[in-house]
Amino acid sequence: MYDVAIIGGGPAGLTAAIYAARYGLKTVFFETVDPVSQLSLAANIENYPGFEGSGMELLEKMKEQAVKAGAEWKMEKVERVEKSDGTFTIVSESGEYETKTVIVATGGKHREAGIEGERAFMGRGVSYCATCDGNFFRGRKVIVYGSGKEALEDAIYLHDIGCKVTIVSRTPSFRAEKALIDEVEKRGIDILTSTTLRKVVGSGKVEKIIAYSRERKKEFEIEADGIFVAIGMRPATDIVAELGVERDSMGYIKVDKEQRTNVKGVFAAGDCCDNPLKQVVTACGDGAVAAYSAYKYLTEGQ
Repeated sequence: MYDVAIIGGGPAGLTAAIYAARYGLKTVFFETVDPVSQLSLAANIENYPGFEGSGMELLEKMKEQAVKAGAEWKMEKVERVEKSDGTFTIVSESGEYETKTVIVATGGKHREAGIEGERAFMGRGVSYCATCDGNFFRGRKVIVYGSGKEALEDAIYLHDIGCKVTIVSRTPSFRAEKALIDEVEKRGIDILTSTTLRKVVGSGKVEKIIAYSRERKKEFEIEADGIFVAIGMRPATDIVAELGVERDSMGYIKVDKEQRTNVKGVFAAGDCCDNPLKQVVTACGDGAVAAYSAYKYLTEGQ
């Protein structure tokens, strides 16, 4: 019987594991590659206090710290969580584990754009991870499709490794911090606003895109070797549905300021929650609070 089981091996889950173990709780955390932690896909981290390097480096340091603190690490996909008589059973692909509390830190997956041919060309020019696949497109023409922070960061990364980048934004302006927009403009990256992508065209691989300009009210073609879709995340929260954990209309888990869900003994942290900022530093904060709340629940019944 564990005191706390943490589902997720990203920054929220690993921070929760570090704190829970240091509180003296018998702790286990489950990591999976579906979905993979978004931190592992970050080529360069510059806004996490006291650290500069790749996301994978930071993630590995966090994992080592959690294990050193006494948390058990399981590389197993959790299939479901069952509740019975005030405790929980974690059912994974490899076994079952009993626990008194659960912290859900499952993150999310990239959203699809709904472009005709998008799925057919997935892995043949359509990608959702610039840092994973960008190297295949050095010296080639690529489109980054999106209007927010993720799209601009992807565009900067792809430009800096040698791609010819065009950002296509469905909105007339970007939804990102000014410093990031300035970096895009400084690099002279091409930008098309108020434009949607309608169809992927090619013979075996991406060759061009059919786009539509709402300003000009006409379709046109863009030659491209690749499309990087960067329109946000879909939270990976289906696992809590049978527990009765409340989610919002987008699928994010509803939590209070202490990361408690509406189900006693179940807490949530990180990108799977309805928090306003999806960043490593906020995910870590969520994880620390969730672990503290689990500790209070176990020791004080709160």
